[in-house]
Amino acid sequence: MIELVLRGDTVVTPEGVFARDIAVEAGRIAAVTPPGPIPPGARLVDVTGCIVMPGGIDPHVHCAWPMPVPDGPPALTQPPEVVSRAAIHGGTTTLLDFARVIEGSDVADAIARRDAVWKNSCHTDYAFHLMVEGDIAPETLTQLGAAIDAGHPTVKIFTTDITPSRKGRMVDFGDIWEVFQILAAHGGLGVIHAEDNDIVMHMYAKLFRENRTSFHNMAEVHNALSEDLSFRRVIRLAESVPGCALYMLHTSAASGVAAIREARARALPIYGESLHQYMLYTSEDYRKPNGQIFHTYPSLKSAQDQAALWAGTLDGSINAIATDEICCTLAQKIQGARIDDTTGGNAGVEPRVALMYTEMVGRRGYSLRKFTDLVSTNAARIMGLYPRKGAIAAGSDADICVLDPRRRRRITASDLHETDYTPWEGWDAHAWPSLTLLRGKIVMQDGQLIADQPAGIWLPRKIDPAIIAAPVAL
Repeated sequence: MIELVLRGDTVVTPEGVFARDIAVEAGRIAAVTPPGPIPPGARLVDVTGCIVMPGGIDPHVHCAWPMPVPDGPPALTQPPEVVSRAAIHGGTTTLLDFARVIEGSDVADAIARRDAVWKNSCHTDYAFHLMVEGDIAPETLTQLGAAIDAGHPTVKIFTTDITPSRKGRMVDFGDIWEVFQILAAHGGLGVIHAEDNDIVMHMYAKLFRENRTSFHNMAEVHNALSEDLSFRRVIRLAESVPGCALYMLHTSAASGVAAIREARARALPIYGESLHQYMLYTSEDYRKPNGQIFHTYPSLKSAQDQAALWAGTLDGSINAIATDEICCTLAQKIQGARIDDTTGGNAGVEPRVALMYTEMVGRRGYSLRKFTDLVSTNAARIMGLYPRKGAIAAGSDADICVLDPRRRRRITASDLHETDYTPWEGWDAHAWPSLTLLRGKIVMQDGQLIADQPAGIWLPRKIDPAIIAAPVAL
């Protein structure tokens, strides 16, 4: 029986943008039809004048995550309950975090430990990328294959230790090659943090010798050359393994965009992610008061790099906009002030959808379809969630974000639901979510969280073979 009908005059569907009734039954979309009679017993929610789109999907977050502390033991960032609550307020209904294999006795144990943190504690639905670090034992490779088959098909790999204090993150290229063969054999996807470790560590040493250790110099360490070398090397390695597809995390430089574009032109299944802070801030913003709040790893880059990222969203090189979410207090975010101890990640999961709508549709003239692809649909397609997620279509989960252009606002931390600061303080939003549905239930309405208990569930995933076979146009 149809329980709810959502009626809108601007509904973003896979076929286009139309006036539609969305009929919801048992958590799923039963039908998407032109406006008509309401089935007996169904509740009508009329959102005429608003943009109705699939719930946002953030494919790159870190909750309850170890955060390095200068001269002290690591602290944990905010847990899933806090971050997912903010996500729901911002119209995002699915989050993808990471399960660190080194935190378990084996891959299955690492997944179980991570799931124990998320289960019954998340307001959104969720999934995990597997994360491998350091030397990879042969038995771990076998376990990765089993985990991919069990619904965890994405594996994160570092080509750098990121900072001198984090030695052990980087996976050498021999082990990466072995992981790529497992991915290809089991239909998985490599999720790559690519920086050239030799260049990065050389620049750390050089700047320390020169006594230029302030975080303001971060872009010299995590530089565009490092991104160029690392992207091209890891893509070439993937090219040597038939059936290996890659998703390049947090692309930040024109050189990374070019490497993805050229690989796709050679028919390689390579996909690109960038972050909303790279799209809207540059390395010059480190000079602002508390400039650490804009930082994540790799560093912010130049205005020219930023322009290339925007161009990449239009030519298919950049397919998804994520946050690299790290939710902590302002004091924690700015506690490090050197190039080797500045806290990465941003508190940004709540304003992401509205910010990208403003910048893409409002200021750059992107279509509603293109905007929706970049904040929801493409992540679902690449990560093995589509069409269950990322679509307003019959059979899809009824995960829906309603953006209201009448709710223009200036973003301020006091209005958000995450922490005591936002890197987006003072930014204008041309619309704001007024309604969020998760699997057919209204979980946020008019700025109020409706759900009294977290109801998010883990999502098993399987990568569409088409994503792996060739660079799908997204």
